[in-house]
Amino acid sequence: MDTTRRGFLRSTALLAAAAAAGAGPAAAQISVLRVGLIPSEDSRAMLEASGQLMAALEKNLGMKVQGFVATDYNGVIEALRANHVEVAYLGPFSYVLGTTVAPIEAFCTAETAKAGRTYYHSQIITLKDSGIRKLEDLKGRTFAFVDPSSTSGHLFPKAGLLQAGIDPDKFFGRVLFTGSHDANALAVANKRVDAATIADRIYDAAVAKKLIDPDKVHVVWRSGPIPESPTVWRRNLPEELKARVRRAFLDIRDITWADQGKLNRFVETNDAAYDVIRQTAKVLNLDLTKMK
Repeated sequence: MDTTRRGFLRSTALLAAAAAAGAGPAAAQISVLRVGLIPSEDSRAMLEASGQLMAALEKNLGMKVQGFVATDYNGVIEALRANHVEVAYLGPFSYVLGTTVAPIEAFCTAETAKAGRTYYHSQIITLKDSGIRKLEDLKGRTFAFVDPSSTSGHLFPKAGLLQAGIDPDKFFGRVLFTGSHDANALAVANKRVDAATIADRIYDAAVAKKLIDPDKVHVVWRSGPIPESPTVWRRNLPEELKARVRRAFLDIRDITWADQGKLNRFVETNDAAYDVIRQTAKVLNLDLTKMK
C-alpha cells in the first residue's frame, strides 16, 4: 500500500470517532476562527511566525482568531474534516488529497514579496563536496524526503525522478522522511544524508536563518512551477462567514508569514488551479478516489 495512502488511513482511523460524534453543528454560531497550519517548522515557532497573519485577520474580521498546528499534513486535513478548524493552510498536494476525504475548497493563495508570484519550485539539494552533480549520481546514496503528503518535499520530486527513469524505492541506498523542510536542510548541511528535497522558498528561508550555507550547496534537480499553497475553508461554513473570511484575507497587505517571509498580498484562487497536482498524481499512479 502506498505510504501516502497509509498516512491518510492512519489519520482517518485516529480521528473518525471525533468526526462521527460531531464537533458541533457546521452552521452553529462561530465566535472564534480557528486556522490550521502545516508544520514546516516546530509548532511554537510556527505559531509565533504566524502572529502577524492572525493579528491582521482578527482586525479585518472583528473576531478572535486562533492558530492550530498539527503534527503532520493529514492532521490538518482531519481537523477540517472533524470541524475542529474552519480555515487552513495546506500544501498543494495535501489540498488535492484533502478534497477526497473532506469537504474543503481553496479560495486564496499568498503572493510573496521576494518572488512576486503565486507559484514555487521543488528542489533536490546536495553539498558540492558530495561529488553529486546529476540525478544519476544519487544511486546508492542516502536521501531524504519531507512528508509523504508534501507537494514539494515528496510528491513532485518523486514524479520528477520517475520521469527521469529512476525508481526511488530501488535507486537509493536509504530513504527517510524527516517531517519538515528545515530538517532536510539541516540533514544535508550536517551530512546526515547525501541529498534531500526542499521547496525553493523554504530553502531561501533556511539560508537566511543560517541553517545551510548556499556557497556549499548544489541543486541537482528543480521542478517546473507549482501553484502556491492554498488557504482553504470548509464548504459547510455559512456563506456570510465565507464572504467575510475571503475579504479579510484579500485585504491583508505587507505582512511577514512563517517560511513564506514577506507577503505582498493574498489573491483569489479556486479548485481548478490545482489540476496540475492531479496530473502529477497520474504520473505517480495515485488513485485519489481510493485514498479515503
